Amino acid sequence: MAELVYPPVIAVARTMFKALDLRFDIAGSEHVPRRGGAVLVSNHIGYLDFVFAGLAARPRKRLVRFMAKESVFKHRVSGPLMRAMKHIPVDRAQGEHAFEHALKALRSGEIVGVFPEATISPSFTLKKFKSGAARMAQQAGVPVLPVALWGTQRLWTKGRKRDFSRSHVPITIRVGEPMTPDPEESAASLTERLRDRVQELLEAAQRAYPAKPEGPEDAWWLPAHLGGTAPAPGAR
Repeated sequence: MAELVYPPVIAVARTMFKALDLRFDIAGSEHVPRRGGAVLVSNHIGYLDFVFAGLAARPRKRLVRFMAKESVFKHRVSGPLMRAMKHIPVDRAQGEHAFEHALKALRSGEIVGVFPEATISPSFTLKKFKSGAARMAQQAGVPVLPVALWGTQRLWTKGRKRDFSRSHVPITIRVGEPMTPDPEESAASLTERLRDRVQELLEAAQRAYPAKPEGPEDAWWLPAHLGGTAPAPGAR
C-alpha cells in the first residue's frame, strides 16, 4: 500500500530542521536492516524523540511505526496523522491490543519503534525498561535495534516549554548493532541486556556531544552526574 502521508510529514520535519539549523550527528544507521521486521528501542528524553529516532532509519529507506499513548491518536490534529502513518496506539489499560497490533506489523516486515521507559525521563538518565519490546522481538522472531538520542531534550521536554527559537542545537543519535533474541532467554534477561546496550550508546552520544551549557541557568538539560541541574533519577 502506497505511503501517502508519512513521506510528506518527513519532508515537513526536514524543512523545520533546516530552518532551525539543527546539527545532526548520526552514527550507526548502517545497522538498520534494509528489509524485514525489527524492534527499534530508544531512550526517551523529549517529546520529539519519535521524529529523531525515526530519522536514524531513513538512510536505509525504512519507515518506523511507533507505539504511542492513545491520547495522541485522539487529538484532532495529530490523531489523523498518526493513524495515516500507521503508528500504533497504546491503551495502557488494555495493552494486549497494542501488543498484538505490533506483532502483526513486525511479522509483516515493519520496524516498530518502542520507548521501553514508557515515559520521558526528567533526569535524562535511563529509567527501568519494561519488557514489552523484548517479548515482541522474541515472539515475532525479529532483532532488536538499540538507539540512543541526546540533545533532543533541549527542544521540548517534560516540565519545560518547547523552545524552537534556539538554532544550531546539536542532535546526536547512535544506532547499535541489532541484537538477535534467543528464544530460550527470559524476556527479563534480554530487557536487561538491551538496557545495558542503550546505556553504552547513550554514554557514547554524550561524549560526542559538542555543546555545553552556556551558564548555570542553561544547565537544566544535563543530568546531575554530568554536572547539570536536571532532577535526580526517580523524580517525576
